[in-house]
Amino acid sequence: MDYQKIARQILELVGGKENVVSLTHCFTRLRFQLNDNKQADREKLLQTEGVISVVESSGQYQVVLGNKVTKIYDQLLPLIGKLTQNKLTEPKVSLGVKILNAFAAIFTPIIPAIAASGMLKGILAIAVMIGNYYYQTDIKTYNTYTILHAASDAVFYFMPIILGYTAAKVFKAHEFISMIIGATLCYPSIVNLMASKTAVTLFAIELTKASYTSSVIPIILAVFILSYVQRFLENIIPEVLKIIMVPTFSLLIMIPATLLIFGPIGIYIGEFINWVYYFIMGVSPILLGAFIGGVWCILVIFGAHRAIVPIGLNDVARTGKQNLLAFAGAANFAQAGAAFGVFFKTKNKNLKTVAASATVTALFGITEPAIYGANLRLKRPMICAVICGAIAGGLMGWGGSYGNAFANQGVLTIPVYAEAGTKAFLCYLIGIGFAFFGSCIMTMIVGFNDIPNEEAPKTMPTTSSTQLTSDTAILSPVAGEVIALDQVKDEAFASGAMGKGIAVYPKVGEIVAPEDCTVTALYPTLHAMGLKLDNGIELLIHIGIDTVNLQGKYFQSYVHAGQHITKGTKLVSFDIDKIQQQFDLTTSIIVVNSDQYKNIEYCQQAQVSEKDDLLFIQV
Repeated sequence: MDYQKIARQILELVGGKENVVSLTHCFTRLRFQLNDNKQADREKLLQTEGVISVVESSGQYQVVLGNKVTKIYDQLLPLIGKLTQNKLTEPKVSLGVKILNAFAAIFTPIIPAIAASGMLKGILAIAVMIGNYYYQTDIKTYNTYTILHAASDAVFYFMPIILGYTAAKVFKAHEFISMIIGATLCYPSIVNLMASKTAVTLFAIELTKASYTSSVIPIILAVFILSYVQRFLENIIPEVLKIIMVPTFSLLIMIPATLLIFGPIGIYIGEFINWVYYFIMGVSPILLGAFIGGVWCILVIFGAHRAIVPIGLNDVARTGKQNLLAFAGAANFAQAGAAFGVFFKTKNKNLKTVAASATVTALFGITEPAIYGANLRLKRPMICAVICGAIAGGLMGWGGSYGNAFANQGVLTIPVYAEAGTKAFLCYLIGIGFAFFGSCIMTMIVGFNDIPNEEAPKTMPTTSSTQLTSDTAILSPVAGEVIALDQVKDEAFASGAMGKGIAVYPKVGEIVAPEDCTVTALYPTLHAMGLKLDNGIELLIHIGIDTVNLQGKYFQSYVHAGQHITKGTKLVSFDIDKIQQQFDLTTSIIVVNSDQYKNIEYCQQAQVSEKDDLLFIQV
């Protein structure tokens, strides 16, 4: 696989390096923050080699690539060069989305370290159990155990220092000054002061005593404020003194401010979030387990799961155990099982390959390929996974399952949950077993609308594109006013980058099949669909401009992806009056495989009905 070629194609389709505000990657996804003046060429991105799915979430374009994401990311970096924030503006998003994005960007870089530490804790837990049971020896007294335990616990103990660095990258503060603030919170003398029985004062002001080792929110708040303090100091301090005085005053201001104000606020916020979580736990552990087990992977789709990750981190720091990821494990194994069911059920060779690899990665705690590549794409497997994950999470809640480390949820981290005791561990094992096998069997029983192979089924009347007449006409899929494609107020269509075609401003809120065809794609938002006509012509019908933001509101579909339909079949209907109050309804009809034909022209009449010829294709 030519990773450099794929990287170049992706960069071109997101609008080139001048359109990229930021680029990150996480496990399976590239995350592009784009200049809001342009949009990514999503339809063509989906056709790019190696691309599993494209998702617009939380103001980002997320290109799902699976396990090859790191290699493609490495090829993209030199193509983009240094990103210059001063030239580009980030898309406007809500405060809630900004907070979720910030949490995701802060925690994502350290997830591998956290997962590795959790794995090491699990291995040590098994070693302790084996030593006690088979050899009647407490290995915790050995120096080797002490050293390895320190390695497994260091990332949690020194979390303020690590988060100081990642938060500084997000908030554009000085990385090492931020790390010093975090290190101050973990400094032995400060830890001892906070643990002492006597009052602790700073400038004769009594401090709120709290343990900041392993804390999460205080350092994030401190670095966020530091970013503003730093910019203020840079504006007022002469250039010749900045290199010394800005860091000095930053520390002199932020250390007292953190210990007096932001540290205690962060501790209280963390305790409140934890209190709410465990209040629900107190009401019904079964309900909490079922909720997390059911919706965890739905939260993953929107990146919202990052908002509750600190609960697990705080629990490990304070009590040495957490149940959040036990419940989330139910969701992960359910996604793996549903993808496995797709593997057995589908007859599409490409989908079978994707489902097989997605099953394996989900079993190791990486669910994005399973979610985007199979389950969400086919809908019913996703529903099966949510149901089975909720049942499994409820069982774990009833059994009191928990882990002794914050570890990614997969087969390799099962030992992390062994320390909870026989009943709790057994409930965890039964839970993940039911989540996997239950969702697999349920997917196979319920079934889904399979995606046909590239070659059309023998029962389907087809002719090769080479059998087209020299001038083949295609009927209009919508009635309305004809508009030249270069007049469409969307650069992706107007430029012809997606293919040649025509646009129609509809007068009737209805899209019909222009010829006998197969529905190759139907977006969840129903604003766009792909058709492969029986004569080989591939069409993209895109209803309106930016109507994806309606998230399917005012739209209704009558067909599904993979379905073969006849000419005149209603595909989608939409409420013209309500939509055109907010959006331009200009509908683009694009011949996606334009390069296979000599010429493509469109009718010269001003208005067309669904019975009029719209496009003329010459082989």
